[in-house]
Amino acid sequence: MPIHLDIVTIERVIVSEDVDYVSAPGIDGVIGILPRHEPLLTALSIGELHYRKGSEESSFAIGGGFMEVRPDKVTVLADVAESADEIDESRAEAARKRAQELMAQKVSTDSSAAQAALLEQTMRRAELRLKVARRRRSGTQE
Repeated sequence: MPIHLDIVTIERVIVSEDVDYVSAPGIDGVIGILPRHEPLLTALSIGELHYRKGSEESSFAIGGGFMEVRPDKVTVLADVAESADEIDESRAEAARKRAQELMAQKVSTDSSAAQAALLEQTMRRAELRLKVARRRRSGTQE
């Protein structure tokens, strides 16, 4: 018995299909979901979402959001979601380098805590996108 997965952003529906397993980046750690899971509502952090359908596994870079779990359905309302196939590695690498440079400048100047948090979040997203894209390219799943 599969569980239905919907991954939705403000821009579009990314995924809407029946799957066997979902793994999502909850704010307190990774959450694994199987069919008939207890109802749950949780915030999501920046991280990698996996789902398995038969022997196929798919990965997405998630930029936060919320997840509702019911026994027969998982709904992910993501701030940002990109499949491994959609990620442009060169753009993600450039974003990571820009964030690193800005963080280095922040150390030498007196930037606000909000700016520092935003830079750290930008860096985490870029590193996540690179991780997901490179894993897809190498053909490995963790």
